[in-house]
Amino acid sequence: MIVVVGVFLGIEVSNWNAARLERQRGAEFAKRLVADLREEAWIFQYYIEYYGDVLASAERALAILEGRTLASDEVLLINAYRATQYRRSVRRRATYDELTSTGAIGLIEDQELRDTAMRVYNSLIFDTITSEGLASRYRERFRMTVRTEVQDTLARTCGDRLVTIGDYESIVDSLDYECATGLSSVSLNQGANMLRSDEMIVPLLRLRIADLKTRMAELNTFNPAIERGLRDIAGRIP
Repeated sequence: MIVVVGVFLGIEVSNWNAARLERQRGAEFAKRLVADLREEAWIFQYYIEYYGDVLASAERALAILEGRTLASDEVLLINAYRATQYRRSVRRRATYDELTSTGAIGLIEDQELRDTAMRVYNSLIFDTITSEGLASRYRERFRMTVRTEVQDTLARTCGDRLVTIGDYESIVDSLDYECATGLSSVSLNQGANMLRSDEMIVPLLRLRIADLKTRMAELNTFNPAIERGLRDIAGRIP
């Protein structure tokens, strides 16, 4: 009996230690996952703000080109250029990938945290909106139509502002802000006329707007569970 009891107690102690180590491991993974998702929450809001700016610029450029709005050549070029823009952010998914590749996702006891991570890292919206921006036919047409030196000036004077990861204030109007190109009236007029004379610019700009509206709807409307989960995680104390 002494031997049996000793073996039994040894097994129980071993199991208790193993369970304790698993809990510790799970807690460490959860801490890392929260840190990753806190950055993902910022990226989510950045994309909403940034692509909202791109869409607004595209709609202004289209209104000018269609004659619904009167504006200077400079305003047309600035908005037409900004409509070509896209962003690619480095995702923070190392912890999630480690959890799923090793089958350890069950160590995350917080179901909301686990579910949010699974929704965020399995969503294609981030990759889709980036790839569509990169492969945009409007972007390609604009780059082919407007002189390189004008594009370089637009990028330098009216392009993306630098943002700080985690800083929510810096993402507001990071593209849609007042600016001046400093280009001569001749260069501005020439660039604007090249856009107006290209019969494909307006149709491709309409396509760009339609794609952006679809993706913005997905970000704002079709992913409420992701947004709620990220908002909750972003508010957690580090």
